Amino acid sequence: MQKKTHIKKGDLVKVLAGEDRAKQGRVLDVDRKHNTALVEGLRINRKHSKPTTATPQGGIVDKEGPIHLSNLMLIDAKTGEPGRVGRRPGKDGKMERFVKSKNKKTAKK
Repeated sequence: MQKKTHIKKGDLVKVLAGEDRAKQGRVLDVDRKHNTALVEGLRINRKHSKPTTATPQGGIVDKEGPIHLSNLMLIDAKTGEPGRVGRRPGKDGKMERFVKSKNKKTAKK
């Protein structure tokens, strides 16, 4: 059985650590076996390819590399602020994800 992750394909995320720290991007793919994700435009690796029939010239291809899920934080679509992910039952009974806000206003006594 695969582990559930707080990040899914298509989410907008912020990178917390590493070379691309504080940058944002959209998740292209999540590898739940290795707890990594590919984020659009981040952690670019250059791959040298030999000439083939598809690419007769060959050359250098830029490709996204994996980033560990612990270094990614989900960005709330409504506010644009990053936060931790929580789960709660939705209106239809299915579990839904929500972003726990850092700046949550609490009532003072």
